[in-house]
This record gives sequence, C-alpha cells and structure tokens, in this order.
Amino acid sequence: MFGYFLLKNSRCITTLILVCAVLFSYSANALADQQANPTIPSNGVDQLSSGDGGYLTFYLENDLFSGTDGNYTNGARLSYITPAKPALHIPFIHKNLRLFSGAKNSAGWMQKIWGLDRSDEIEYNYGFALTQLMFTPETFETSSAPAGERPYAGWLGLSFSLHARNQHTLNSVEISFGTVGPHAYAQESQDWIHDIINEEKFNGWDSQIPNEFTLNINFNQKRRWDLLEAASLPFGLEIDGFHETGYALGNYLTDIHVGAMIRVGWNLPVEFSDPRLTETAHTQRLYSNGSDNTQDWSVYFLCGGRGASIFRDITLDGPMFRDFETGVKKERFVGEVYAGFGVRYNDWECGYVHTLRSKEFKSQNDSQWFGAVAIRKQL
Repeated sequence: MFGYFLLKNSRCITTLILVCAVLFSYSANALADQQANPTIPSNGVDQLSSGDGGYLTFYLENDLFSGTDGNYTNGARLSYITPAKPALHIPFIHKNLRLFSGAKNSAGWMQKIWGLDRSDEIEYNYGFALTQLMFTPETFETSSAPAGERPYAGWLGLSFSLHARNQHTLNSVEISFGTVGPHAYAQESQDWIHDIINEEKFNGWDSQIPNEFTLNINFNQKRRWDLLEAASLPFGLEIDGFHETGYALGNYLTDIHVGAMIRVGWNLPVEFSDPRLTETAHTQRLYSNGSDNTQDWSVYFLCGGRGASIFRDITLDGPMFRDFETGVKKERFVGEVYAGFGVRYNDWECGYVHTLRSKEFKSQNDSQWFGAVAIRKQL
C-alpha cells in the first residue's frame, strides 16, 4: 500500500532525490568544517546543536489513506535540518530569518511575544525543504470543477528556515518561495501515476488556478509541558507534550494558529518527526536539554489538535495579482484533530497520523479525513 502512495508522487520524488543528493554534498562539507572548527563564526552567538548530525525526512500526506480522492488530495515534502550551519548559505535570507526568530537580535515585538530568554543557551539549526501540494474537486469527470466544489490547484515551493531553541521552547521561522498554477506540475504528477495504475484521470486541470509566484513567512513556537515529564506512568511508559502558537504571512497563506500535542510511549525519542505537513514541519530535537536517545528503539503514540484563523488561502481565494474566480468561499476558522504512532530504531524513525480536518470552504460537503507518513534518517 505505501509503495502505491510513493508511486503516486514519483515525478516529484525524482526531483526531491536530486535535491537530496545536492544537500548531502553540502552537509558533508558543513560537517567537515565543524570538525575542523567547532565554533560557528558567523555572528558569535550560534551554538552547536547538541552534537546531532542533521536530519533528512520525507513526508507524504494523502486522502487515499482514507479511501477518498478529492479536496486536499496529496502533499509531499523532503526536509533537511542541518547541524547548526545552513546547507545553502544565502546571507540575505538568513539575516531576515533571524529578524523573525524571537532570539537575540530579532525584532523587538517578536522578542516580547515569542522571545527566548538566556540567549547564551540558545542553539540553532537551519532547514531546507522542497514541497508539492495538490488540491482537486471530488468530481473528476468534468472539464472544470463543478459549482461549489474545490477548484483545481497545485503548489510547489522551496523553503529556508531557522530554528532556535532552549530547554523549554523551540522557535521556527521559515521563508518560502513557490508557485501555484501549471508551473507547480501537480497535473503531471497526478496524470503520470494514473497512467501507470490505469486509473481515470481528473479532466479539469486546464481550469486550475493560474500561475502566480508566492512568497511567505511562517513562524511557529512550541513550548514544552514540563509537568508531564515528571508524571509517573505504569509499565515504564513516558509522556511529554507541548502547545504551539504561530502565524503565516504572505500571498500563499496568511493565518494565526494554535495547537497542542502529547506523546506517550517507551524510550521517547529526543527528536520528533511530526508527520503532518504544517508550514514549518521539520524533524529535529525539540529542545536543547542535552539529552540523547539512550536506547536503540522507541515506540510511542501521539494525539493532538490545531486551530487556525484563515485570512488568506490562495488555493481557495485565487491569485492576488490577477483576476480569477474560484467559485468558492473559504471558512474563516479551520480546526483539526489527529492521532497516530511512531517507531524508531537507531537513526531511523517512521511516524503515521490520521487527521480529521473541518470544512475549509463553505460549500464543502463534509469534514475531511487524510493520513500522513514521515520517514526520517539522522545523518
């Protein structure tokens, strides 16, 4: 079954693998530099990230995990987190990432709302990700989306992120560059696999939201629930959790969101692969507590929820700088709950969650179920 879902995204995955090869080359050079020079000279405040060697994670979300094919139908991402140095150093981008990080030298309003204290203890990681998202109506036979159904849309984006953390808080800020429209190659990705498995194609891609360049800044803060870690559970179980707040600002997505998550299991890993494709989803150590995985394996269960106030969503509102009527009106508030599990063995980890998301536009027939898988490797 999982092989089928990988095939469904093969064209996108081919591109991701090529990017992955480049990132491995850059990361090897970065690791060599760190071994030769263990301090980070960029600005005098970066600290090494607990000795971890970076994380490479593949994410896949698909509604076919729930036996449907429509609305939010597919998402795929390849994410790389560096061990304290950017994989691709672009001074303009990384300077502006720091401005929104909530750490030292960031904007004053960010420090007041989402600030990190004790700047001498803050650790940094950098992220790089390539993402493709796909949206279709539920009806595939017609030459355009039927009235009241979700319009055809695809998004392809490249993002750079900065992650600053102390023992209790993780701040993630990301700049993403992308495009909606034919240049996102969502139709090609879907048609290619439908040819292979001899399934009927969606016929309305010519009516998809047109090309438009997107630029977004995304921020998320996770704050640990320390009291959970002191809890005493039977059978050797451990528990941890956090709440999160953040925002997205740009012509692709503008929102404010809140959420929370709890994990329960054995030998909870210090890093975490959140299988959902949220804006700043990356595998990494959540906090700078100096701990390591003390056992070769982990098994855990997780559950959580998230709510967002949506001000703009290009896949429902249409492009900002050209006329295009999507035929639907988005919901202002969208919530979701999810539950799943994860397993780890040495440097490999796999997680799965099933999500129930409320209606995203007013004429949507019902809430939507979809599944998400994340596979990560610590480098």
